[in-house]
Amino acid sequence: MNKVINFTPARLSCAACGFSDLCLPHGLKKEDWKLLDEVVQQEYTLGKGESLFSAGQPFKSLFAVHSGSIKSFILSNDGEEQIIGFHMPGDLLGFDALADDMYSCTAVALETCSVCEIPIKSLQNLCVKVPDLGKHIMMLMSQQITAQHEMMLMLAKKSAEVRLATLLLNISSRFHVRGFSAQQYHLSMSRHDIGNYLGLAVETVSRLLTHLHEVNIIQVDRRYIKIRDMHRLQQLAQQVEFDVTHVKRMAD
Repeated sequence: MNKVINFTPARLSCAACGFSDLCLPHGLKKEDWKLLDEVVQQEYTLGKGESLFSAGQPFKSLFAVHSGSIKSFILSNDGEEQIIGFHMPGDLLGFDALADDMYSCTAVALETCSVCEIPIKSLQNLCVKVPDLGKHIMMLMSQQITAQHEMMLMLAKKSAEVRLATLLLNISSRFHVRGFSAQQYHLSMSRHDIGNYLGLAVETVSRLLTHLHEVNIIQVDRRYIKIRDMHRLQQLAQQVEFDVTHVKRMAD
């Protein structure tokens, strides 16, 4: 009798995933990993430009980025896109839907990527059985809120050059945490996306990248970035456009 051979690749266990330390708590027991694998659904692939979810859709799942990158954005009343985040492997998306049971933003793949789906009802049941998981989810939500606050502060008080330097360092740090090079990386987002996120014109982003290249802080080759002088880039990111305490003294 001829055997039927299944060429479908086996699903990667959460415990074996290289990014599990980013989206899951440490110290889970063997039986906890087994329960988690039963909840997390088979990862699937998104092509560049495909939507993971859209604003207004009913909330059914959280999503963990396994490879590639995704941008999230909201639309203004006149339909203009405002990017609110860039998401890399190990990041969880969908927390915004917890309040109203629907997604408040849209998530679109910046490149070919894979994601793991975590149905929210199954996750809630699992958090009862594995309390550490629930605590970790709360921590991730807190980290996202903190990052949004820092972003608002940066846009309000920092110059265009400092905003860009801060973003380049943020991406560098996130790659480093994931085991990749902090010195050189490929930007999956376009100049337009960067400008949209930082509140800058595309021309300004291009001009600033060229300037940082000319003064040997970074090397730019289209979307390839190599940080040549990490210390100077860090110094630039720490500068503030105006001194708040000085302004207060002048007002007094």
